[in-house]
Amino acid sequence: MTHLALRAGIASFLVATVLVLMKLWAVAQTGSLSVAASLADSAMDMILSLGAMTAIFYAQRPADEDHPFGHSSAEDIAALGQAVFIFVSAGVIAVAAVRRLIHPEPPSLGREGAGIVVMTVSILLTLALVWWQGRVARATGNRVVAADRLHYLGDLIPSIGALFALLASGRLDLPAVDSVVALAAAGLMVVGALKIGRGAFDALMDRQADPDLLHGIETLVRNWPEVRGFHDLKSRTAGSRVFINLHIELDGDLTLREAHDIGAGLKRTITLAYPQVEVIIHKDVAHRPG
Repeated sequence: MTHLALRAGIASFLVATVLVLMKLWAVAQTGSLSVAASLADSAMDMILSLGAMTAIFYAQRPADEDHPFGHSSAEDIAALGQAVFIFVSAGVIAVAAVRRLIHPEPPSLGREGAGIVVMTVSILLTLALVWWQGRVARATGNRVVAADRLHYLGDLIPSIGALFALLASGRLDLPAVDSVVALAAAGLMVVGALKIGRGAFDALMDRQADPDLLHGIETLVRNWPEVRGFHDLKSRTAGSRVFINLHIELDGDLTLREAHDIGAGLKRTITLAYPQVEVIIHKDVAHRPG
C-alpha cells in the first residue's frame, strides 16, 4: 500500500512539472496574466507535490537519536516558505493586472489559440491525476494523497478561468477579461496562502491538535474497559503527524502486566482510528472513592 501511495506522489510531481513547463511556454506566447496566475499555481503544486512525495517516503523512517519525534516539522517550515512564495506571486500578478486595467490602451493578447490548447491539455491532465489519486486514496487510506487530491481539485478553477479569458480575448476581442480573471485568481492564491501559512505557524508554535480529533480520542478513552478516568491530555502537531500525551487512571490492584495490556490495547485502538497520531500513555492509580 505504501508503494502505491508513493507512486501517486511521484505521478503528482511529474504532472505538476509538465504543467509548469507547458504554462511557461503559453505565457511567453500569449502574454496572458490569467495564464501566469495559473502558472504560479502550478509552480506551487509542484513544490507541494514534492513535499507530499517526500512526506510519504519519510513517514516510513523511524525517529533517530537527534530527532526522537521524527522530522515532520520540516513540512511546516516548507509550508511557510510556500505561503510567502504564493503571497509574492499573487501580489505581482495583481499589480500587473491593475496596471493593464487602468491603462488607456491595454495590450492585446497574442496567439490565444496556442494558449487555449495548452490550458485545455492542462485541465485534462489535472482531471486524470485527480481520478488516479482518488483511487489510491480509497485503496490505501493515505491522508497525504487525499489532501493532495483536494488541492488539485481546487486548482482547476484558475485553469478554467484562464481558458475562459483566452477564449474571450480571441473570439470576443475582450482582452480586459484576462486581467479580471487574473485578479480573481490572485485573490484565491492569497486565501490559500493564508490557510497554508496559518496552519504551518500554528504547528511550529505547538498549537494543540484539531478539537474534533481530540474529542474522538477522549471518547475512545472514556469508554475503554478498566479505565476509570483520564487527565492531562496534551497534543501538538508537526507536519502531518499529531503527538498525544495522555494519563489514564487504573485500579491500583492491577498487576503491571494487566495495566500494560490495557494501555497497549487503548494505544493500538487510537492509532488505528487516527493513523497520523503517535500516542504516549501514562498509567496512574485511580483515587478510591471516599
